[in-house]
Amino acid sequence: MKNRFNEFLALHHKTEPLQIGNVWNAQSAQVYDKLNFEAIGTSSAAVASSLGFADGEEMSFDDYLFVIKRIAATSSAMLTVDLEGGYGDTAEVICDNITKLYDIGVGGINIEDSIVVDAKRSIVDANEFAMKLKQITELLTKADVQVFINVRADSFLLGLPNALEDALTRTKLYQDTGVHGLFFPCITQTTDIEQITALSRLPVSVMCMPGLPDFKALQNAGVKRISAGPFLNMNIYQSLENLIEKIAAENSFAALFNGVAS
Repeated sequence: MKNRFNEFLALHHKTEPLQIGNVWNAQSAQVYDKLNFEAIGTSSAAVASSLGFADGEEMSFDDYLFVIKRIAATSSAMLTVDLEGGYGDTAEVICDNITKLYDIGVGGINIEDSIVVDAKRSIVDANEFAMKLKQITELLTKADVQVFINVRADSFLLGLPNALEDALTRTKLYQDTGVHGLFFPCITQTTDIEQITALSRLPVSVMCMPGLPDFKALQNAGVKRISAGPFLNMNIYQSLENLIEKIAAENSFAALFNGVAS
């Protein structure tokens, strides 16, 4: 399987931000293929939902890997995987999981600095997580496994009262661990984004949120990667529910074909 790390890395250093197509199965990945997207990424929340699980590593890594393999086998776009917290407690187990992804052609991963315990998500100590990241990157280097590691810092996602200050602290720590990118979901304010991109030596990613500036404004603020997260999946299934409800209420399939060209 061809390693596409260098290609994927290069996409994060272009003038225009990389738009990642977020997917949850082979069928959704093929939609992005049809539209000629250069890169796609799994949304762990969307994949988990499609399998009947909650987000937060409730699904097993083996279940997740099966879906990822089908996506990788049926899509020509570069693939990055939302690995949540790594699906392992130690750097060694996480590296083993990353190696399995690398072996099927995955070019990148996201790994997050928060954990879910009893359905409650909390952020981990920044210094401890930075040490873990350094262990992971060193182990991968020894194994000659090259994948783009995008670190998800959850300061804004968790709505911390000092979110910007915390994100800046994590930026300083994480960018010196051998990783390749930093991701700040739920950040929306241009001034906050600009402070982070000014400090970061690594490409910065953001995610679809209400109030997020348009793509040109994000480019001007220094953003290098933009993703939709689980929101397309959520929108599609809400539309499906609405349509099924309408069919049932009308006792007719007419609503299914409204607006469809003959």
